[in-house]
Amino acid sequence: MPEAARRDRVFLVVVDDSQERHIALRYACLRAKYGGGRVALLRVIEAEGTVEWAGVGAMLQEERREEAEKLLSALAAEVQEITGGLPILLIREGDPRDALLSLLEEDPRLSILILASASNGSGPGPLITALTGRYAPRLRVPMTIVPGNLDDKELDRVT
Repeated sequence: MPEAARRDRVFLVVVDDSQERHIALRYACLRAKYGGGRVALLRVIEAEGTVEWAGVGAMLQEERREEAEKLLSALAAEVQEITGGLPILLIREGDPRDALLSLLEEDPRLSILILASASNGSGPGPLITALTGRYAPRLRVPMTIVPGNLDDKELDRVT
């Protein structure tokens, strides 16, 4: 693979609240470090339900956005420590699946989607289920599913 193409690859990780997020993030960082490329972090803020007063809803959304920014900043430091480069930070609002699919359709920089499967035996997780089923035709990049039960040593071995 030409060096420029390796540098241009962007590994997208969905930053959700699952335990497996760490595994997907570390895998993406190691792939970017050893194979060239960057990491992008996507945090989706789910829309507020019905709120009686618009001001309260706006305040709650702003709080969620600030929390998302803090989380992404902390993870950006981890990405930089592993890869030596700064990640692309992305925040979207809405349903996580729909926001992810829209982003993949809109952003040509994104090359590979990295997700980790659930490690508790409850199935792969709702996002993986959707993206390997009904919504698979909408994917515009390859998707890597990392087993959610890998530890750091095993991740180092497979990257």
